[in-house]
Amino acid sequence: QAEVGKPQRNCYPLPGFDFAYGLYIPRTDGGVPGAICHWETVKPSTGLVQKMPRDFITMNRGALKAGYTTAHEFNLYYKAKDIRRKDDDYSRFKRTPPSVPAGMTYGISTRPCTPFFDLLQHRYKELWMEQQRALTAALRAEKKKKGKVHETRTTLLRKVPLPAKEESFWHLPRLEKV
Repeated sequence: QAEVGKPQRNCYPLPGFDFAYGLYIPRTDGGVPGAICHWETVKPSTGLVQKMPRDFITMNRGALKAGYTTAHEFNLYYKAKDIRRKDDDYSRFKRTPPSVPAGMTYGISTRPCTPFFDLLQHRYKELWMEQQRALTAALRAEKKKKGKVHETRTTLLRKVPLPAKEESFWHLPRLEKV
């Protein structure tokens, strides 16, 4: 029953001080004494060696050298000579890696460092301003070259006179007797 004269509680009573919340997982690693005395190392698994896939290129070559031509003969040859691909550990590249010079490094070379002294002195701004000044001076010089007067047909005719008009000796045939 509810307590008389007091509001009804809307929560549950908590368990005692000896109660542990969550799941209890017993320690299996030995704790600090186990770490100090000996390390628990994982032992490599020796089972489940993966079987390498068949090397069909070598088997086909051997079947052709043996004189087999039909699919049935090829299947019989595959059962008789089960050749598997070699592991990558035995590959030629891993056995004899390519010889490279001692000082060679792979990859892209790093960019040279930015000279902070030039940044602080605004050197890049000055270089840009010099380039702009040179560009405007070149444009002005080109405009001065273009400032010549354009020659018209009249000025060209004054310089080079027209060739003298040759007199034509040809006449109409009916006017020859006149």
